[in-house]
Amino acid sequence: MTSIKILTGLSMILKMLVRQKIVLILLMIIPAFFLTIVAFTTSDRILPFQLSSLDEEVFINISEKVISFIFFSVASSGFLVSFLALNLIQKNNAVNKRLIVCGYHPIEIIISILLVLFLTIVFIAVYVGLLTNSFYSIANLGRFITSLILIGFVYGSYGFLIGSFIKGELEGILMIVLLVNIDVGWLQNPLFYAEAQNQIIIKFLPAYFPSQTAIITALTDYSAINAMGNGILYGLFFLILSMIIFSFKMRTR
Repeated sequence: MTSIKILTGLSMILKMLVRQKIVLILLMIIPAFFLTIVAFTTSDRILPFQLSSLDEEVFINISEKVISFIFFSVASSGFLVSFLALNLIQKNNAVNKRLIVCGYHPIEIIISILLVLFLTIVFIAVYVGLLTNSFYSIANLGRFITSLILIGFVYGSYGFLIGSFIKGELEGILMIVLLVNIDVGWLQNPLFYAEAQNQIIIKFLPAYFPSQTAIITALTDYSAINAMGNGILYGLFFLILSMIIFSFKMRTR
């Protein structure tokens, strides 16, 4: 494994993304669209809810509009990164196999893709964090951006897994939409979660710990270390499994 091959792969993937200008435009527009809709449609009524991931019983009172800003920031970040990770794997599947025939090792290709994914996750997290802060002033902005990086890592790894496991583009998109829409797009909404039955099911979904981390860091001074650690473990599970599948499928005789 050589750093030159990894850097070459990194630059090739970045150039591919830059050439897809519509993708970059959508990355900027979609979060802004979500948050603008929230600003125009949600009310300022105060809603109490519990931070269920903390060891002690903690209830906070916050307006529906503010909690919606936080939730849709997490949701838009998860959506964008998961689809981007899926695209990075499926779009270059044939190219990756040719690179392996030409002397690349699957690990070198994986590292290049992961570096691009990490850079993209950080970019989206910073952009969405600053955008959210323009709608509602977040006291712990740095910690909140970290929580957006966490949801990006979890769902980026999930997108990586689906792209490695499923060959068809349509099937991959449907698998992404199925989980992302149900999980981060619906069940993790604190307004729904507070009144939901069988909350234990929601706690086992991938976006639970990143969503709790975002709420804790954005609205309180409580520590989110436990929720963040569990979210990292969830992301690592997806990532390791996807790397095993990717390496197996990239084998050549």
